[in-house]
Amino acid sequence: MVDVHRALGGGSVADVLLWKKCHGGVVVLISATIFWCLFELAGYNLLSFVANVLLLLVVILFFWGKSASLLNRPLPPLPDMEISEKSVVKASEALQVWINPALSIAHDIAHGRNLKLFLKVALGLWIVSFIGSLFNFLTLVYIGVLLSLSVPLVYDKYQDSINPKLFRMHEILQKPYRKIDDNLLKKIPILNKEKKIE
Repeated sequence: MVDVHRALGGGSVADVLLWKKCHGGVVVLISATIFWCLFELAGYNLLSFVANVLLLLVVILFFWGKSASLLNRPLPPLPDMEISEKSVVKASEALQVWINPALSIAHDIAHGRNLKLFLKVALGLWIVSFIGSLFNFLTLVYIGVLLSLSVPLVYDKYQDSINPKLFRMHEILQKPYRKIDDNLLKKIPILNKEKKIE
């Protein structure tokens, strides 16, 4: 039996996704719903929203600073507006873990070395394109938030009854793939050369 909490990282994110901290899940759900309604239903634009929020922030801070100097009050408490070199290095190392394998896959595809990988990537991109044509990007993000707040919780509660069905579905999906692999992909000379080299 898989510990879902540990599989999700075991930290506060896992607690929110599994609703162990109910207020965190509620905050994420309500804020995602508000943003979706604001942008999708009200027709508000993301760029104008960000610009208006920043404008409001700048105006408040400017008048607070001016009134503080006139009324001999303390200035607004602002943190140092600098990014440390340590945090930049840490962020770049985290991105490197994701970017380097993607670049390696792109390199293999561009050189025509791995036809199976090319077909998988092409199929994945086509599926993303198809789903993207059905929904707006913001709606997809909202659906992703809803699924990330519900699927781990349901799987954690009913894992014993879900696992056999998932294994059965995996077996059913593997049968057509094996037929395509045996009847089509193994007959392509490029793939046979790769297997002989390995």
